[in-house]
Amino acid sequence: MVSPPYDVQFVERVVETVAREVLLALAETEAESRGEAVCTHDCAEGLCVQTCRDAVGRLVSAGASRVTAGLGAVPADVEIARLIDHTLLKPDATPDQIAQLCFEARKYGFASVCLNPAHVKLAAELLAGSPVKVCTVIGFPLGATLPEVKVFEALDAIAKGASEIDMVINIGALKARDYTLVARDIQGVVSASHDRRALVKVIIEAALLTDEEKVAACLLAKEAGADFVKTSTGFGPGGARLEDVALMRRAVGPKMGVKAAGGIRTLAEAQSMVEAGATRIGASAGVAIVQEARREPPQGGPAKGY
Repeated sequence: MVSPPYDVQFVERVVETVAREVLLALAETEAESRGEAVCTHDCAEGLCVQTCRDAVGRLVSAGASRVTAGLGAVPADVEIARLIDHTLLKPDATPDQIAQLCFEARKYGFASVCLNPAHVKLAAELLAGSPVKVCTVIGFPLGATLPEVKVFEALDAIAKGASEIDMVINIGALKARDYTLVARDIQGVVSASHDRRALVKVIIEAALLTDEEKVAACLLAKEAGADFVKTSTGFGPGGARLEDVALMRRAVGPKMGVKAAGGIRTLAEAQSMVEAGATRIGASAGVAIVQEARREPPQGGPAKGY
């Protein structure tokens, strides 16, 4: 079994940071003299995040805008396809369906294909020489496997050709405020993946969390060095919500990626997620979304994933 490459001082630092930031963002604090909301702004690479807190420190509003392209707009030179992880995660997916997924990803220029680990080797072979990345899921969909198992899964997937890893956090540990375990869980996968030049998206399964827990999960992922936080597996009680994307963007700031996934089926829905702060979209309806953006006639149904 592979041991997770984390260190005690790192975990202690993460726990301290999360405790401090969650209290600052969402817990009650000393009332402001006039009870007015206090707003701050943080910008990086054309993306600005505004955070407002009320007199008792609770989140009032959070949002993101791309100042180089108008409020929340997709820049004209960034086609929507380049933001989409073309997804097929259903348990009965066949090799023929994976081949179709990869064909569509090449044809439309998606950011990646996102599929289960059993299909990584096939997808890597089919996409060889293409700019489309191979993304796979780790600890999926429950997140309840051991940190060592997630590290092993990630290493095996990368060896077979994956270059993007979407891992599910230990949701029960987060809800129990066992931040030490959650930090170890994330940082083990991040370290193993980054050592092999693969990026990591951390799935927090927002539909199962309170706002405080969502912020804590995002901060843990950020402190662990993950590249993205992601809303949902698509197999939980709910998918991507605009409010969650905005909150996650506010929590991680403008420099880290935010992936909205689960239930996004139209161009308008995808664009609204970008307006809220998403920089990547996970969707099984990627073909339909791109055809709508290009005003092309529909050509068959997308490979259904979630």
